[in-house]
Amino acid sequence: MHIRLHCFCFVVCLIATVLAVAQDEQRQKDASALISRMSLEEKAAQMQDHAAALPKLNIPEYGWWNEALHGVAYAGKATNFPQAIGLAATWDTELLHAIGETISIEARAKHNEAIRRGSDARFYGLTFWSPNVNIFRDPRWGRGQETYGEDPVLTGTLAVNFVRGMQGDNPDYLRVIATPKHFAVHSGPEQQRHHFNGRPSSRDLEDTYLPAFRAAVTEGHAGSVMCAYNAVNGMPACANPILLNDTLRRSWGFQGYVVSDCGAIDDIFGEHKFTADAPTAVAAAIKAGTDLDCGHMYRYVPAAVRQNLLTETEVDRSLQRLFLARMRLGILQGAEQGPYASIPISEVDSPRHRELTLRAARESIVLLKNAKNLLPLSASIRRIAVIGPAADYLASIKGNYAGTPTNPVVPLTAMRKQWGESNIRYAQGSVFVDGALLPIPRNLLAPVASPGSEGLTGEYFNNLDLSGKPVLVRTDPVPNFDFVDVSPGPGVDAQTFAVRWTAWFIPPAPGKYRIGIHLGFCYECRQLVGYRMYLDDKLVLDSSTMPSQDAQTDASIAVEFSDRSRHQIRVEYTRSKSGGQIDIVWQPPADALIQQALEAAEKSDAVVAFVGLSTNLEGEQMKVDLPGFSGGDRTSLDLPAAQQALLERIATTGKPLIVVLLNGSALSVNWAKEHADAILEAWYPGQEGGTAIAETLSGQNNPSGKLPVTFYKNLDDLPPFDDYRMQGRTYRFYSGKPLFPFGFGLSYTKFSYLDAHISSRRLKAGEPLVAKVLVKNSGTRAGDEVVQIYTRLLTKDGSHRPALKSFARVHLKPGEQRWVKVQLSPRDLSLVGETGARQVLPGTYELYAGGCQPGPDCSGAKVARYQIASSMTLQP
Repeated sequence: MHIRLHCFCFVVCLIATVLAVAQDEQRQKDASALISRMSLEEKAAQMQDHAAALPKLNIPEYGWWNEALHGVAYAGKATNFPQAIGLAATWDTELLHAIGETISIEARAKHNEAIRRGSDARFYGLTFWSPNVNIFRDPRWGRGQETYGEDPVLTGTLAVNFVRGMQGDNPDYLRVIATPKHFAVHSGPEQQRHHFNGRPSSRDLEDTYLPAFRAAVTEGHAGSVMCAYNAVNGMPACANPILLNDTLRRSWGFQGYVVSDCGAIDDIFGEHKFTADAPTAVAAAIKAGTDLDCGHMYRYVPAAVRQNLLTETEVDRSLQRLFLARMRLGILQGAEQGPYASIPISEVDSPRHRELTLRAARESIVLLKNAKNLLPLSASIRRIAVIGPAADYLASIKGNYAGTPTNPVVPLTAMRKQWGESNIRYAQGSVFVDGALLPIPRNLLAPVASPGSEGLTGEYFNNLDLSGKPVLVRTDPVPNFDFVDVSPGPGVDAQTFAVRWTAWFIPPAPGKYRIGIHLGFCYECRQLVGYRMYLDDKLVLDSSTMPSQDAQTDASIAVEFSDRSRHQIRVEYTRSKSGGQIDIVWQPPADALIQQALEAAEKSDAVVAFVGLSTNLEGEQMKVDLPGFSGGDRTSLDLPAAQQALLERIATTGKPLIVVLLNGSALSVNWAKEHADAILEAWYPGQEGGTAIAETLSGQNNPSGKLPVTFYKNLDDLPPFDDYRMQGRTYRFYSGKPLFPFGFGLSYTKFSYLDAHISSRRLKAGEPLVAKVLVKNSGTRAGDEVVQIYTRLLTKDGSHRPALKSFARVHLKPGEQRWVKVQLSPRDLSLVGETGARQVLPGTYELYAGGCQPGPDCSGAKVARYQIASSMTLQP
């Protein structure tokens, strides 16, 4: 029976494969027929990220630029999953596949609804520029939060599952197209990315920078790849035939299309000075294999052809790839085709999707310290002081490249729900960093009609002059809003609306303040915003009187309050397209904030401090110049001084102190490791992040995350940021003692490694190795363990260090034990030499199996030795 079933499945798969090949061959012919009927100018228009409609060929316009790093971004309401670095901390391949699938379902639903409405808005397409599989080689990089960490195996494995989930498993049609980025060797500094020339060694290129891209292409079958801004060994990445033609297409067999990062074609001649002019840059990019320009430089395609810099055949080759991609999505000609064209808009932010993001947030939390098993908090701790700038801030849970979450749960809201509002004492405590603005805390604002409550009175209008009767009046709890392409509430138009917020503001102490407006970044909302701020009925800020570029950034005024008397704040905000993000912000005297936090701590049984970073400080090429930060990157790994001072003052109360970190990159929390009673790393945990944190503190969730990056003690031992050699970086090459090592994470239970077996102790080069590990939950709580498999070649000088080769996440009940089996391929067992050649080398090896990276602090790991008797060179 089993043999017959196996044969039947084989036949079905074979038939499906044959049909898919025939389908693609027909599509190739159809694409060629369309291209043959196009002028050179029409071809050039199709090779830019906003492809124009061609009515004569029944080809609709299409926007290639769409984002889905951890949820559909910039396209209104969407399920907001933890930031990518948090997803990496789950080490959960099945979860990444499920998240990719969920995101693509929402993407299809949004696209289908946009088509139904006749909309051509950007970010509602089906070609997504995610995931970011660059290696997080240096903790200073502001975009490291977008990656899956510092290890190529972890990054590649998670990327494969995310890409497969995104694109689906239909043999004829793709649900969406995933685009691993930025190919290649791209990881800061942000301010230099348009002209930087990365010079990795041949070994580092093959061993560190390329494997995750290779896996995403050869195993995940990604339909697209994005080339980077920077140059690699002297050639701009988007005009680099070694990367795009030799490696990506010939060595890896990539059949999809390559898209440039936005503006990268301009950089070829404008920043890199690689060519003399635009037509030559365009020709270099297309010849190297860049098919699609995010930008408008490919308007020079006809000029390049007429100047004999480029042949029309080379243009047709790129266009063929682009048309085939649209055909595989079912969106090139006529009515939308394929099994995904009917996915309804009701799928977006459905209860099932919210539960998945809650699961992801739970799994992403890493327990870094738990002295005397303070966590989970016992029933005797009833009154809790919740302090810190990240406790009640949407940007601290969303992460960058995100959509607009519905009913996001910030930590303060979840803590009040978990322990009861009367048992939570909240104080903001500090700003993120000296000189930065932060939303005015809710407990210092009161609606004008209800001065005993928290928040602001919001009056919403479906016009831009706030005339007539508002269509919605409500109390908004916090002055921290995200309206990107969504309706602010029932009856309010999503495209054109105005809001009047009024509230009583009670300064915490006399002194000098700044009060103002912060507008969050929005690709489609620039210069469509207007605001006016009044203090005690006096107009103090008016965007219409500012230069347009200044009206889109923070604006504030200096105010001095002589006492704690209340003052009325009124903000009038208008938006004529797509909504936006707006915060009513302040910069108070530091002592006033700390004093409030001390008072809250003194009246509580324990303190939970929510500190860290925010996406307004670390991110993509930002205008940030504050202590410890520069242009989106970081110049220090320390917790910013304002927050560090807060923690140290709170510690003087003697109350148990739990530090919860919300951030996208490693922090050198040396003081907290020594003095805090417990530390949780929660990353930017997504729309249900607050709930997951509260559940973890209370014991409803057993933390199981593992660090995907090394937490260093400081920058002293790290090489210069712009040095792309891997020596001295990441757990594989760093020689110092880290603050917290890669792969580290505690649990509320205990796991024991009882036994380990390998399939053979003597291998021939080219043979796989199977390892079986017996893991037991020897504690009293159910929990998840991440079994990590490392190998190293034993040498007299110890030059080869353990490197991650595989991993598996397993759930175990108290007392339960289970065999975990992994298979290591010849590529897994290989090493990369100085010349960049990947080889299986003869010698004696050790295999480590445990819940952490091998080292003196990793107890309980099992070790097995094996020998490889011969050598073998593998293909790149």
